[in-house]
Amino acid sequence: MSTRPARADDPTAGGYRAPIWLPGGQLQTIWPALCARPAPPRWQRRRWDTPDGDFVDVDHIAGRSGAPLLVLFHGLEGSSRSHYARAVAHACAVAGWSLALPHFRGCSGEINHAPRAYHSGDWVEIDWMLRRLRRAHAGMMYAAGVSLGGNALLRWAQESGDAAGAVVAAVAAVSAPLDLAAGAAAIGRGFNRMVYTRMFLRTLKPKAIALARRHPGLADVGAIAAARDLHAFDDAFTAPVHGFADARDYWQRASAGPRLRDIRVPALVLNARNDPFLPQRALPSAGDAGPLVQLEQPRHGGHVGFARGLPPGSIDWMPRRLLAFFDRGS
Repeated sequence: MSTRPARADDPTAGGYRAPIWLPGGQLQTIWPALCARPAPPRWQRRRWDTPDGDFVDVDHIAGRSGAPLLVLFHGLEGSSRSHYARAVAHACAVAGWSLALPHFRGCSGEINHAPRAYHSGDWVEIDWMLRRLRRAHAGMMYAAGVSLGGNALLRWAQESGDAAGAVVAAVAAVSAPLDLAAGAAAIGRGFNRMVYTRMFLRTLKPKAIALARRHPGLADVGAIAAARDLHAFDDAFTAPVHGFADARDYWQRASAGPRLRDIRVPALVLNARNDPFLPQRALPSAGDAGPLVQLEQPRHGGHVGFARGLPPGSIDWMPRRLLAFFDRGS
């Protein structure tokens, strides 16, 4: 875990300090998402056919010839339109790097065909995506995941073991829900339940119901419609659709935190200690991680926030931190 003092605008040092006008994890989460959104980049979209007869949409930005490729996996109900995706795209454009953002199924604006969606431990899907990009890119390749995408990417690294290094040179996870049960409990209470749970279910439930109706017997439409929190939704849809016994079985098997020692490729795991989505007590300590895993847990930052500067603020610190980690290998 990084303990070195650093300037708030110095991403190479691994330090982050929130601006004084933006106190607390809630504001540090909500303000960047709503008020510090960079201009949308000019994505080029490609549609891939999947081995199971479905499709995924991948948005690309081309860098200079021979530059590294960064693969970015979005969070729950995220996409290339998310504020953090725009910020990473801008950082890659400045650095001349190429960027690819594969959309998890159902997140690119169109309901998918196959009887599956996506989840926090979807490492098999990530493996297929990364290997396809690896075959197409001759230079250095890195992978980063945000929130759900970060947890799923770490699970891929854990399951891949030594083979991960043949696909990517390093990985990074930002605000990953490393303990899904603790995260679900946190997001299911008080302000979090009123704001974040409602926000996620507003889009998750209609897509799940549409998929269940397209594939009769896949899941209980009534139970999905009745879900009022993520536990109920995961019980009704995520778990049965993806081969888990129930929500708690899914959370236990999909959480990346307990297996950080299994990662065999350089990895940055960045979590703010005031993230409303994951309590500080659920964060791993240095003893929980393998020798190639670098834990960074600044006091502030919220959930995928890390804003800096004067109002309305910039959210370029996190993308610059990612590129600095990949570029320097630390």
